[in-house]
Amino acid sequence: MTHDVSLDEADELDRRERLQRATAERRTRDYGRPPAKNGASGQAPSRPSIISAAALMAKEFPPPKELVPGYISEGCVLLAGRPKIGKSWLVTEIGIGVASGGTCLGGIECASGSVLYLALEDNERRLQRRLRKLLFAGEDAPARLHYSTVWPRTNEGGVAEIRSWVQANSDARLVIVDVLNMVRPPRGRHESPYEADYAAVKVLQELSAELGITVIIVLHLRKGAGEADPFEKVSGTLGLSGAADSVLILDRDAAGTTLYGRGRDMEEVESSVIFDKMMCRWKVQGEVHEVRRSKEQEEILNVLQDASELMTPAEIAIAVNRKRNSVDQMLLKLGKEGLVVRPRRGFYAHTARADLVGPERSKNDKK
Repeated sequence: MTHDVSLDEADELDRRERLQRATAERRTRDYGRPPAKNGASGQAPSRPSIISAAALMAKEFPPPKELVPGYISEGCVLLAGRPKIGKSWLVTEIGIGVASGGTCLGGIECASGSVLYLALEDNERRLQRRLRKLLFAGEDAPARLHYSTVWPRTNEGGVAEIRSWVQANSDARLVIVDVLNMVRPPRGRHESPYEADYAAVKVLQELSAELGITVIIVLHLRKGAGEADPFEKVSGTLGLSGAADSVLILDRDAAGTTLYGRGRDMEEVESSVIFDKMMCRWKVQGEVHEVRRSKEQEEILNVLQDASELMTPAEIAIAVNRKRNSVDQMLLKLGKEGLVVRPRRGFYAHTARADLVGPERSKNDKK
């Protein structure tokens, strides 16, 4: 009795065959030898390990090792940003902080250990100039910060070379890959873009888990990306972020520069950051909503400081080009902080403008 194959079943069979071909081709690239005819690597497949939920809950796991508390933990981290925004300055600063047991991002203490920085878009002259600008006056370059401007691709021995470096440095904590495109293999003929992106990051994610280190991978954001979620701006498919343990996005808009962070073992962060052009270092100013709210408050205070009479919330909203509801909330907070006063119902003045508090100074109070 024959069985007619439905369209869904045909699609599934085609998908499985495509995945098998992609896996075989990737193994050929990664190990330099063809797989066994049955599609396996030549070794007996490992049997699945099944445990109960009760047994899992009885286990004790150490907390993830933090490299830069609140932002970077052990594992594979993607750092994405627009070209020339300062990604390489940031990872170099982090590398110096870890290698010297110092700080980064404006005073955040880093874990201490050896660092390998693969500065694959730089030459030695440019890298030296960047280091000189980042090092504090009189500070020597940390001996535990190692670099290379040339590195084999992951399918050509690059992973093995990283492993060898880690094994040769017992205190190894961080490997920086700047940028991903310089070490990833070319996409296989039968690989989809998603499969190729996922595999390119997954091999480094597995390495970080194997060695217990942090691997930071630098890549770009898409040009002209207008997504509401900044994590969808990463250049490439979702396979990149799907394979990583966490993702950091360095992005800039009219309101300033923001460092977004999201991952499996970290609290989501959205920090306002600023680049100090004198020190060539990044500094965290605080959470975005706090920093930007402070800017709005400053605008309101400046308007009230320059006012010639008491002002209503509606007048203030027009002057600062903000929504009335937002201005009401700001005035309430500023009042609690003692920065503004409300001499009469519905009218406000800057605390420093005592000359406006008297009712004779406001045309609105003459009613």
